[in-house]
This record gives sequence, C-alpha cells and structure tokens, in this order.
Amino acid sequence: MNKSKKLNQSNQLNKSNNYNQWVPFTDNHNHSIIIGRDDDYRGVRAVIGGVSNNLLFITYPSKNISVFDLNTFQFIKHDTLPTDEWILYHCFVSNSENGQGQEMMKTNQQNYQMLLFCENTGLSIEYDEDNNTFQFHQLPVCDDIAPFFCYAYVCINDIILFFGGRNDEFDYVVSKSVHKYSIRENKWMSFQNNLPNPLYNCVAILSEEDNHIYIIGGNDENETVSTHTKTKVRVWDPLQLVMICLFIVFLFCSNTNKLYCIFSIQHWARILNIKLGWIEDFDKIIFKYSR
Repeated sequence: MNKSKKLNQSNQLNKSNNYNQWVPFTDNHNHSIIIGRDDDYRGVRAVIGGVSNNLLFITYPSKNISVFDLNTFQFIKHDTLPTDEWILYHCFVSNSENGQGQEMMKTNQQNYQMLLFCENTGLSIEYDEDNNTFQFHQLPVCDDIAPFFCYAYVCINDIILFFGGRNDEFDYVVSKSVHKYSIRENKWMSFQNNLPNPLYNCVAILSEEDNHIYIIGGNDENETVSTHTKTKVRVWDPLQLVMICLFIVFLFCSNTNKLYCIFSIQHWARILNIKLGWIEDFDKIIFKYSR
C-alpha cells in the first residue's frame, strides 16, 4: 500500500473517530484556542464567512459584533451594533447564499453581508475586509414578530423562516407562530399554519437534501421539551413546489416540445426570482432527462 493511500485511510479513520464527541480546537502548534473576551456571551450567535471563508462573525450581548480570523486565531475587529435593544438569542445569518448576496459578492469581492433580527431590531450588516470596517443598514421588522426573540430560524434560498419565540416585555408569552422574511423583496409574511405547540429556545436545522426542516428541543409555556418536529420545506417556500410542478410538466412533454419547455421553465424561473444556483442544478436534471 502506497504512502498517500495509507495517509488517506488514516485521515478517514480520524474523522470517523471524532463523530459524536467533543474535540479541542487547537492551532497549528496543538495549542488550545479560546474564542472570547471578558463579555456576556448568553444567547451568542455566529456565522463563518468572508471572501476566503476564514472569518468567524460573532454577535452577543449587549450590542456587540466581533470578527475572529480562523487562520491567525486572532480577534481582528470589535464594533457596536446600532440598536437600542439587547441582542441575545437572536437570528444571525449569512446573506451570501442567496441571489442578492451573490450579486453583491460579484460587484465587490471584499465585502461580506449578514442579516440580524432580534425583537424590534432588523439589520443588514456589511463587512469590508480591505478596511476592516462595518456598515449597518436598518431593516423592517413586522409587528407580529417584533416583541419576540428566542425563536428558531433557518435561511433557505431567498427567505428566512422564524418558528415560535418568547416575549418578556409585558407578560411572559410563548409563540407558536411561523413568520417568513423575503431578503430580496424586503417583506414579511405571517403563516396561517402554526407550530403544534408554543415553543422557544428551540433550534431549526435544514436537512442535507434541503427538503425538510427539523425543529429540535426548546421550551414550551411550562417546561423543557425533548421532542422534535419535522416539516417539509415546500410547505413554507412555495417556489420549490412551483419548480417541482414545472418539472413534472416537462416530463410529460413530447420530445418535440421538450426544448421549448426547457426555455419556458427557465423564463418562469427568472420571473419568479428563484435562486440562480439552484436553477443551474435544475437545468442539469432537465437536460439529462431530455436526452
């Protein structure tokens, strides 16, 4: 067995041995890395991003945002979020995975965008890597979700979904509502369908195939719960259902009409402003079946 093959097998073994266990975060000299300052990190949120995907952006109480370089293992920036609210147990997502973010990344390769929501606060955050500076822009927050925090959230294509939440302002209120924010349209929507029970401090995770959402754990109005809810993405994002229907129509087209159908689907997809990366994958499937 050659040396490279042995090394590859050894790496795979190490990966398999690290599943379902805590592994120390160490630098290139095997020294432990500690991320954090003498601050309050309750309800902290973080995303990994930047042009080279080497920056860890951390938002935490009361109004802090920090940047940690995962290559040098050093904090490189601290700033204050422009809000009157305490920021904790909030929504914090990257804006580079949807169409709007992709357009931004093409026009200015050194800027990275994120979105943050917490109660009445809505922020678009842009980080300039060249100058190590932030720019903040206010975003609207709909009245129905404005009193709440501690909600589960997940970002899919051009939308952010919010599940449940807690309101401590007047009475202790736990929500079972589901809300949607469209990044491209800058609009909110409240769904008629709700969670089975009021829930907060829960976590929403998108499945590997991006077709299901798992809402795990959290608290109801009285106690901690140990259950999880599974829901289909297309229930909350009708654009995916539209594309599925268009694909079914394509399958039943005659061979002579398939090329026309392909161009029609592409035209409809552009009108609907569906994420371009997903459309390219969809095109590959279409052309595969058209043969």
